[in-house]
Amino acid sequence: MLYQSDAEMIFPARVIPALRDLRGNDWRLLVERVSSQPEDAPDVLAFSLMMIRLAACMSCHSDSYRAMRGCTQCAQQTVARFKGSDAELIERWNSARADILTFLSTGAVPQVD
Repeated sequence: MLYQSDAEMIFPARVIPALRDLRGNDWRLLVERVSSQPEDAPDVLAFSLMMIRLAACMSCHSDSYRAMRGCTQCAQQTVARFKGSDAELIERWNSARADILTFLSTGAVPQVD
């Protein structure tokens, strides 16, 4: 059990809209596109996988500083501090999307770390 009501075990899709205005227009368009889809859509799953990789969610635990701050703040900080361009972030999403589509068609589990 996590102590913070905004903390979950892995990146929750409900946080995606909170990342909308942290970068440029291309990023905003991606967030809007993904946010308009159901949580089980491949684009949303890919966004979550990208964020899990980017924020290192798999190493977060209930008494860590990140968990105590909550997923929304952690994700916002991770996206805002990303040193690459929006195009690089979108390419990471495309890579995660390819991994999700591969999983859905073959069952091959994508690497998270």
